[in-house]
Amino acid sequence: PHDNHDTDKQRNPMTNWTLAARAHKMNPSVIREILKVTEKPGIISFAGGLPSPKTFPVDAMLEATQRVLTQDGRSALQYAASEGYGPLRDWVAHDLKKQGMDVHADQVLITTGSQQGLDLVAKILIDAGSRILVETPTYLGALQAFTPMEPDVVSVDSDDSGVLADDLRAKAGQGAARARFIYLLPNFQNPTGRTMTEARRAAVAAAALATGVPVIEDNPYGDLWFDTAPPPSLSSRNPEGSVYLGSFSKILAPGLRLGYLVAPPALYPKLLQAKQAADLHTPSFNQRLVAEVLKDGFIERHVPTIRALYKQQCEAMLAALDREMAGLDFQFNRPAGGMFLWARLPEGVDAVGLLPKAVDRGVAFVPGAAFYADHGDPRTLRLSFVTASVDQINTGVAALAQAIREYRT
Repeated sequence: PHDNHDTDKQRNPMTNWTLAARAHKMNPSVIREILKVTEKPGIISFAGGLPSPKTFPVDAMLEATQRVLTQDGRSALQYAASEGYGPLRDWVAHDLKKQGMDVHADQVLITTGSQQGLDLVAKILIDAGSRILVETPTYLGALQAFTPMEPDVVSVDSDDSGVLADDLRAKAGQGAARARFIYLLPNFQNPTGRTMTEARRAAVAAAALATGVPVIEDNPYGDLWFDTAPPPSLSSRNPEGSVYLGSFSKILAPGLRLGYLVAPPALYPKLLQAKQAADLHTPSFNQRLVAEVLKDGFIERHVPTIRALYKQQCEAMLAALDREMAGLDFQFNRPAGGMFLWARLPEGVDAVGLLPKAVDRGVAFVPGAAFYADHGDPRTLRLSFVTASVDQINTGVAALAQAIREYRT
């Protein structure tokens, strides 16, 4: 019998593993699963939230790499402070002035991508059963970061200008049941591409202040405006009641995994401790590399080239949708920046059901229902316009329109 027991263990190596309750809350990213489908040869993908590799400053990175390794290579390859590289923290604090923020470098924590910022916020602010508020719809990666902490996620009603301040007040809760925070993406939101107006920002900030609900402001896309910069940040209106998340992924390169958060002094030490427990510090070399690239005003020269490219691609997609979707009752918005637009299919067309038909025709998108904390709209979908050429956009939108027509017949 003893031998048989050992044989059973060999057959089932998971015998003695007991998963934590939070592990059962973790789910694969719907988008990542869809991207596997889109990797088939010949598929035109409007699905991924990836920046265009055309925008990656390879030459500037190559030159900066040489300088970093030549000038201070041993320090760049060593362990470093958990808070982040001083010159990079200084740059962030100075850059945030354009968002209307008065930030000290001591409030800046360099993170391993802004996704880590969401994870750190979740760890220090969410208890099992505590209420948190999100937009309708919201960023799927945030839901993935928050869900393992077992919160009660409440969707706040939203329109084309962002969350509704009155509904925020109604869902804020009181006393011990007050929401721990509201999570917002005011600029060119993922997934919808919408931007919160200045009037709405004022109303939302006032509602958050009046109800005592802190704001987690996520702004990875704010520099990607086409014609006009978005209004000042929500965090500038109530710095003591806000955590601001930023990223270098969309303006330099996502592969560096470099982001940052800005927190009030009352909260910063706990976020730092969570950071130390997670990974000690963000890679030293990557931080020094980016600080070297940024130090001579490179970003002011580089980002306008990204804006111009994305504006051209967005306009191409809007024109193709106007042309190909005529008569189909296909509704879509017109973003003023960022990487995405949001659409709603005709009555009776389900985005999840449509996807395989679209893939068969050579085009892919992300069904929108995954972006809702609850009661997802099955007719919605997200289209990304930044990694496809104008020709691919024209071909892909025509294929999508044909798939919708086939679905309805």
